Amino acid sequence: MSLVRDLADQIVAAHRMEDLCLPIPTFSINNPPPQIDNEHAADHYELAGTVAAIEMGFIESDAKVLGKAWSRMVHQDGGFNPFKWPNRPEHFDLLPWIRNINPKAYPSCPKRLGLYAVMPDADWVKRMVDAEVPTVQLRYKGSDLAQAQKQITESVAAVKGSKTLLFINDFWQEAIEAGAYGVHLGQEDIETADLDAIRSAGLRLGLSTHGYAEMAYVDQFCPSYIAMGAVFPTQLKQMPTAPQGLGRLYKYAQLMSNYPLVAIGGIDETSIHAVAQSGVGSVAVVRAITQSANPQAAVKRLKELMES
Repeated sequence: MSLVRDLADQIVAAHRMEDLCLPIPTFSINNPPPQIDNEHAADHYELAGTVAAIEMGFIESDAKVLGKAWSRMVHQDGGFNPFKWPNRPEHFDLLPWIRNINPKAYPSCPKRLGLYAVMPDADWVKRMVDAEVPTVQLRYKGSDLAQAQKQITESVAAVKGSKTLLFINDFWQEAIEAGAYGVHLGQEDIETADLDAIRSAGLRLGLSTHGYAEMAYVDQFCPSYIAMGAVFPTQLKQMPTAPQGLGRLYKYAQLMSNYPLVAIGGIDETSIHAVAQSGVGSVAVVRAITQSANPQAAVKRLKELMES
């Protein structure tokens, strides 16, 4: 284990200043530390990569994926270099060209979806169309199904004839019925939504991810785009992981560059330029627009900052 420990220490030391490290959670009897499987690991590079990732604050599932990626990188590149970082699809057993041959791939959408406004109702969607926002998502959080259908129908009508692309959050059946451009689903919705029905209806599909393990998981579905985050703290929903930060976002965007990518979570006027520089083709914002005294001016400024 001393060799593994030495290799892990080298990895952590090499990347300590790259905004990849997050505070390690406090462990207790009810929240024990991850168990590292040293019987089924391919080699000590996999174990070292896993140990290093845990020490850098990656959750257990991401640490395991990173461990395997470190092993593949070492063997493919011909040696261990702690200053490298797994960043190619083959390191993660991903197939970047699979969309071209997979009959179950979802319809494509623009590589660069631009400013992506996540709005609470149809009135806000209409305001975004008037402000010429390239992509908008209706995230209606009410429990009344009839009202949800009304909001979706009105939102689809609002974007008709415009250049604004409309995604519907969660309500995939209603989105199909209304003829929306696409659907956005969270990780928790993948198992319950009828993904075949969404594809058969010709709708685009965007999926949320929160780290390496989830990105590797959704890759098998060949969605239209992948959303990555939360980049910064957000109050809109309870996130399964801590805010990922810019350092991790840059690594994620590099790895998944074959997809249209959307950065999500806590992004505002002060951070949108740096986020856009990661290589993502789209940045999702909420409060930076809805809480602005002048939403149309806010949209204009956010678009300028993204493109500068």
